Amino acid sequence: MATTYGSFNLHTTPEKFYIEACDDGANDVLAIDRVSTEMTLTGMNDVPPFAVSQPICGIMGTIRLVAGMYLIVITKKRKVGELFGHTLWKAVDFDVISYKKTMLHLTDSQMQENKTFLSMIHSVLATDGFYFSTDYDLTHTLQRLSNTSPEFQEMSLLERADQRFVWNGHLLREFTAQPELHKFVYPVLHGFMSMSSCCINGKVFDWVIISRRSCFRAGVRYYVRGIDSEGHAANFVETEQIVQYNGAKASFVQTRGSIPFFWSQRPNLKYKPKPQISKSINHLDGFQRHFDSQLILYGKQVILNLVNQKGSEKPLEQAFAQMVSSLANGMVRYIAFDFHKECSRMRWHRLHILVDAVAEMQDELGYFLVDSDGKVQMQQEGTFRSNCMDCLDRTNVVQSLLARRSLQAQLQRLGVLHVRQRIEEQADFEKMYKNAWADNANACAKQYAGTGALKTDFTRTGKRTQWGLVMDGWNSMIRYLKNNFSDGFRQDSIDLFLGNYAVEEEDVLTPLHQPRDWKFLTLPIIMLVAFSMCVICLLMAGDTWTETLAYMLFWGMASVGTAAVILVNGRDFVDAPKLVQKEKMD
Repeated sequence: MATTYGSFNLHTTPEKFYIEACDDGANDVLAIDRVSTEMTLTGMNDVPPFAVSQPICGIMGTIRLVAGMYLIVITKKRKVGELFGHTLWKAVDFDVISYKKTMLHLTDSQMQENKTFLSMIHSVLATDGFYFSTDYDLTHTLQRLSNTSPEFQEMSLLERADQRFVWNGHLLREFTAQPELHKFVYPVLHGFMSMSSCCINGKVFDWVIISRRSCFRAGVRYYVRGIDSEGHAANFVETEQIVQYNGAKASFVQTRGSIPFFWSQRPNLKYKPKPQISKSINHLDGFQRHFDSQLILYGKQVILNLVNQKGSEKPLEQAFAQMVSSLANGMVRYIAFDFHKECSRMRWHRLHILVDAVAEMQDELGYFLVDSDGKVQMQQEGTFRSNCMDCLDRTNVVQSLLARRSLQAQLQRLGVLHVRQRIEEQADFEKMYKNAWADNANACAKQYAGTGALKTDFTRTGKRTQWGLVMDGWNSMIRYLKNNFSDGFRQDSIDLFLGNYAVEEEDVLTPLHQPRDWKFLTLPIIMLVAFSMCVICLLMAGDTWTETLAYMLFWGMASVGTAAVILVNGRDFVDAPKLVQKEKMD
């Protein structure tokens, strides 16, 4: 079985980094030359006694910034739990260490550029949800792992990993090129993981949920929508629910992803920018690529499109339905469910209309099951591919309901639940289950939209509450502010981290130097001055109310007029990405 080293000491000298493998019986030391950047294997005898040492939990990788190369290491980890005897970890703290001993070779401008790029790397690392294992392949589902060859099993974790879910893939490119170094590094997922030991009817079983966020077409809400030319969908997440009982294992996999054709929804200061479907691109080509890959990876596809069937979302629903029809593939089925219309006025019980409507399809797709002897009893023949606009709030609610229905069948098949006994009747387990799925929603939402998920009161309690509506309003406001005024920086950070943008050492001028349009600074100041003058006129009335009213009217109209100009030119005032060319984002 493929394994990597699990603990290390980092020894630093002015010339080299020495990374010592500290596992029992390990004698390897990885030496990284801080000048040539060459990586070689050596032994502890080559580590100078004056080296500064510190324990580390792993190597995230390396990246080139303006000042040169940087080494990114994991300095703290937390145990999530054990899966089939393998320990799973969450990376909780990191260190970014420069190869260069000083920054004297940089100009003041380059120093500032480098500082900005460093803050971008730290921004991504500070986004909660990095997971890894040193002896288990977290990037693949149970079913995929069961269908592999002996040769695959002997590959290193880095070689055999599903590249869609390796968030440090770009950072490990130097290690990937040298197979002898693979035992020093492991793939790191970004997403969510929850593991619980549960008991029903006196029978103890493990329940696990793993959400794997794709690093292809990754980014933030609004700036990354639809698909790219390779068919990769924005905010694509594979979620696997696992049950282990008495040696038997069961798994149910679902996916979510942006509506898979070419559309955008760029922020423009409006609360909900109008989606725009591209009129100049052949949608069906990318659409087919997307579903060709999904069919190969997962089998049959049942699309659950939860967007509104009126208003600004209606054209997206209609286009999606039309493209599935044009695809004419019996392996791809399309179901539209207007979530907001059906569940309006707190009628959340109506979600069972959808669950009941797809029940027969779910039974047909099945789930993956291995008995205690390791024999495969059932394969999952396909997946539900759910989406709303962001693939977050509505999507997570529906996924949790479908996962519960699958779990009901699995636990009955395994003998944990009695005949006609329902999961909903198991109060302790139901509370844990709902909270885990709500936590999954929050994790995915924070990574994509910048705030916790909406509608989690229903996921946690099974009903919609007034307090839940208040919290949704608060999160919606925070999303609006972040999406308009900080998401450009977040998008740049992700593109830099994943290698979509590469920094050339000692760049004289990077895209960060892009000048802002004159309107960006001038109009807000004019609006603020005009509004202030209007207030001053009200507080310091003139000789007559007519005079005061005239002043207030003038300054009020100036304030409103300037605000209107700002709204009309909203795109000039939002925080837009700078590092990737516009055509790659649209």
